[in-house]
Amino acid sequence: MGHSDRICIADANFPSESMGKDAIVIRMDGHGIPEILDAILTVFPLDTYTDTPAVLMELMERDRGKVETPIWDEYAAVIEKHDERGRAAMGNIDRFDFYEEAKKCYAIIASGEKAIYANIMLQKGVI
Repeated sequence: MGHSDRICIADANFPSESMGKDAIVIRMDGHGIPEILDAILTVFPLDTYTDTPAVLMELMERDRGKVETPIWDEYAAVIEKHDERGRAAMGNIDRFDFYEEAKKCYAIIASGEKAIYANIMLQKGVI
C-alpha cells in the first residue's frame, strides 16, 4: 500500500466479499476490530494530509437516538495511542457513501466484530 491508499476494517455484518470484488479481502473472523486496529496502527501511519484519515459509517436517520456506538470510543482510544490527533482524526460518512468508498479500498479486512456500525476505513500516510 502506498500513501493515501485506504483499508477498510469491516464488522461481521458488512458485505466484505461483494464490496471487495476489486480489493484484497482478508478474513479475520475470530478477531474484533479494536485489536485489529491497534495491530495495524503499529505499522500503518494515518495520513496527515487529510483531516479525518479514519472514517466511520454514520448512523442511519432511523437509528439516531436509538443505537449506541460505544465501540467508537474504543477506536478513539486506540487511535490516540498511535496518532496525536486522537478522536480528531476520525470522521463519519453516510452509510451508502461508505459502501462506495469501501469498493475503492486496497484491502478489506472481514472481522468477526459483532458491534453494529463498527466499520472503519483508514487512509495511509507516509512511513
